[in-house]
Amino acid sequence: MKYSSQIINIILACALLILAIKVTLLDSSAGKETVSVKTNDALENILTRRSVRSFTEQAIPEAKIDTLLRAAMSAPTARNTQPWAFVVITDKNTLKQLAEELPYGKMIAQAPLAIVACGDLPKGIKGYGDGYWVQDVSAATENLLLAAHAMGLGAVWTGVFPVPERIESVKRILSLPDSITPLNVIPVGYPANPGVVKDKYKPENIRYQKW
Repeated sequence: MKYSSQIINIILACALLILAIKVTLLDSSAGKETVSVKTNDALENILTRRSVRSFTEQAIPEAKIDTLLRAAMSAPTARNTQPWAFVVITDKNTLKQLAEELPYGKMIAQAPLAIVACGDLPKGIKGYGDGYWVQDVSAATENLLLAAHAMGLGAVWTGVFPVPERIESVKRILSLPDSITPLNVIPVGYPANPGVVKDKYKPENIRYQKW
């Protein structure tokens, strides 16, 4: 009985010590909000995406091209107008023409695929919001770039709009109607080299509440 009482006392003492430690920890963290951030696949994809300008000759399956376009058209748009159109190009001659006409698009000739993201102007908001199509198609472009990276592909945003000479060249090569304005050309392919992921986060670019 004597030893049993001692054991019980030891157990009670340990329990009281544990309880005291928990209370202390709760008091010290009172008023503090802790956030546990777990890096998931989506965040990892965003943070590791990079511009790819060299590609292998491997063709891209139609299923992946379809996924790229579905991802692009999942982007948000003003009033859900979806004022976009996409031209898918795998023809080598057309890719070469685009590469020759666009000053920063030489890599297009090497890519097995290019997707031209365009604004379908009649679908957009009229009047005060007639320029929103640029934001909408830009959002679609970023979705496409992220989808490419997620599938092991590489891509790069090659600007067309708002440079008149580039717009005219792309419209002529692709026989685009007047109502369709190309925003960019996106060459896509399997990366020839892994490339370098750039850390673009800069605290000096951030303001809180007011400037």
